[in-house]
Amino acid sequence: MEYDNIGCVSSIHEDEIHHHNNLHHHFSSLKLKNDTNININSATSTTHYNVGPTTIIPAATTVHDLMECPVCTNSMYPPIHQCHNGHTLCSTCKTRVHNRCPTCRQELGDIRCLALEKVAESLELPCKYYNLGCPEVFPYYGKLKHETICNYRPYDCPYAGSECSVVGDIPFLVSHLRDDHKVDMHTGCTFNHRYVKSNPREVENATWMLTVFHCFGQYFCLHFEVFHLGTAPVYMAFLRFIGDEIEARNYGYSLEVGGSGRKLIWEGTPRSIRDSHRKVRDSHDGLIIQRNMALFFSGGDRKELKLRVTGRKWKEQQDPDAHVCIPNLCS
Repeated sequence: MEYDNIGCVSSIHEDEIHHHNNLHHHFSSLKLKNDTNININSATSTTHYNVGPTTIIPAATTVHDLMECPVCTNSMYPPIHQCHNGHTLCSTCKTRVHNRCPTCRQELGDIRCLALEKVAESLELPCKYYNLGCPEVFPYYGKLKHETICNYRPYDCPYAGSECSVVGDIPFLVSHLRDDHKVDMHTGCTFNHRYVKSNPREVENATWMLTVFHCFGQYFCLHFEVFHLGTAPVYMAFLRFIGDEIEARNYGYSLEVGGSGRKLIWEGTPRSIRDSHRKVRDSHDGLIIQRNMALFFSGGDRKELKLRVTGRKWKEQQDPDAHVCIPNLCS
């Protein structure tokens, strides 16, 4: 398969060479499928890409940079547009710039950059989370799908009291929850929390402060809130695991609430924070208490909510002989 020439000649700065060398510290070369090689000479000011048996593309950047939209900086996918001067951008940004090239300000028209689209078909690139530990390399058009489910992708902040856009790895999020959201931090596998609210019949939707627990070397979030289930308000408590879903399945937890000689008990597996707080809540995957029952548990004249929620967490241990999980209870 032959490709059209793509030319890009400019000087390369030392910081660009440094970035390029860092990328190849993790991946010795970017590869094209069908035994097509990309030879990169970062010691000179010009980088040559060998595409196909004879075509040489001089460039001052990496192939990955060629595929980057200059407006949104995301990787470009077909249709890739270009102006009459050869400047490219993605189809999403074409409408955002009102059909004007962001580089030379010429009218874009409807010119497709077919050469760049053909190059993309042959590329194999590392996952964008390679610096977070992902070792995978994918065909260009399969890379995007992988990155949406990559186990190394950053986590969203699990705080439910506000719309927080912070993302990061687990140690960063734990520090963020403690320092920025001022959540309660506890150590241990058992807990005993008391939730109090005056005039509870006037509260239709409310979220109590998030509580974070550390045990078994992992972190867990305890949520408690009131919301409408159908036409009736209910209280709900549930636990989320700060980590991936597969690892969350290694743990179990129980929640118990009661009073006046009655009690409700819930047992389950904590959901990963990959699932949003709203998704877990709307799936009703936790301890749900009807308002009248919650006020009955509170005792007195039922004019004040006084719920005591106790719970524990354990790690499941696989019995190799019986092929069943045995709870490893934390003392």
